[in-house]
Amino acid sequence: MTTEKSEPQKNKITAAPSGIGKKQVKKDNGKGKGKKRLAGLSRWLHIYLSMVSFTILLFFAVSGLTLNHADWFTSGKEVVAKDSGSVDLKWVNQPDTNKINKLQIVEFFRGKHEVKGALSDFRMDDRELSLTFNGPGYLADSFIDRETGKYELTITRFGAVAVINDLHKGRDSGKAWSWIIDISAVLMTLVSMSGIILICFIKKKRLSGFIIATVGTIVCYLIYKLFVP
Repeated sequence: MTTEKSEPQKNKITAAPSGIGKKQVKKDNGKGKGKKRLAGLSRWLHIYLSMVSFTILLFFAVSGLTLNHADWFTSGKEVVAKDSGSVDLKWVNQPDTNKINKLQIVEFFRGKHEVKGALSDFRMDDRELSLTFNGPGYLADSFIDRETGKYELTITRFGAVAVINDLHKGRDSGKAWSWIIDISAVLMTLVSMSGIILICFIKKKRLSGFIIATVGTIVCYLIYKLFVP
């Protein structure tokens, strides 16, 4: 017979209150998933925004060099063309200058001489009308005699590098190109920020990456502080 003392003792297991441990696991998993998602999103943004903006970022990088050293590229690149003719005397020989149809005159030059650029100046006095058209790397000036209707037109093209430099500065390039400049600035900011976030998840490169970024920032600041007038 087996007595009560000889019976094998059962392991005493104390049940943990329901929910304890499970919530902690879920919380930890949630943090881990959040970090992975942030790392994945940063990687996705960094790669694809870099590809989307590749052309425009390369353009502004190259044009920054040509703009900073314009004298290296602009020598002997200007092309000047001159022309002359007459406009309808009724268009310009009006005692009341308010009756002069500016649009008609502008369209005349665009149609006959293929003048480009935006009209930047239209001046009138008792003897003469003057029109100025400006575009990236482009200038056209015309002077019209109000008594005879005769005009002289000078078109100056400053070359491909001048076009690039004006586009970089957004000068005489219109609203559409102004949007391109704004969008490229936003893209550059996002690419930079996503790169910073991404390196936070690379343990082997994180410290060295931040050190290099800090050194680069300090060097730029010192150059500005010490050498910029």
